[in-house]
Formats: sequence, structure tokens, C-alpha cells
Amino acid sequence: MEPTAYLLSVIAVAALATFLTRALPFVLLYRWADHPLLQHLGRYLPPVLMVLLLLYALRDALVTGQYLLPSLLSLGLVTALHLLLRNPLISILSGTGLYMLLIQALPYG
Repeated sequence: MEPTAYLLSVIAVAALATFLTRALPFVLLYRWADHPLLQHLGRYLPPVLMVLLLLYALRDALVTGQYLLPSLLSLGLVTALHLLLRNPLISILSGTGLYMLLIQALPYG
């Protein structure tokens, strides 16, 4: 098989798999959208996942202490901007930018 055709087929399969994993829950569960369990999961699962992602992102900084100050300052900026602006994109980009600036500017070994 020609390399270009192979690459395009791999991209097509990956795109299809990604689309199906995103669309199938909506297609399969539309009848039970008003079920109390699904409503409960829809309400509480996103904040729980965000806390897990936060702990995962900060785990090394909390254990070793390296990059703890940049991590906490960036977390504070993200939190403050999100509470003020309610715009996740601005909050995340600002926090990431501050973190990258701090780890480049501060002397860490």
C-alpha cells in the first residue's frame, strides 16, 4: 500500500473511532436521558473529574516540592480568573502561560 494512502486510512479509522466513542452514548442512552441516575452523574461527575485532574497534575509538585510555587500560583490565577470572568479558555490559557513563564524564569534544578 502506498504510504500516503496508508496514512490517510489510519487517520480515517482514528477519526471514525473518535466520533463513535463520542456519539454512541448519546445515541444509546437517549431514552433514559431523564433517569435520575444519569441526571445525578451529569451534575456531579464533571466537578469530581476536575478534582481528580487537579490532583494528578499537582501530584509531583506536592510530593517533591519542585515547581510547587509556580503550580500554586498558576492554580490561584486560574481560579481567580474563572470566578471573575467565567471563561474557561481564558482561565486555562492564562494559568498555563503563567506556569510556563515561572518555570522558565525561576531557578529550579
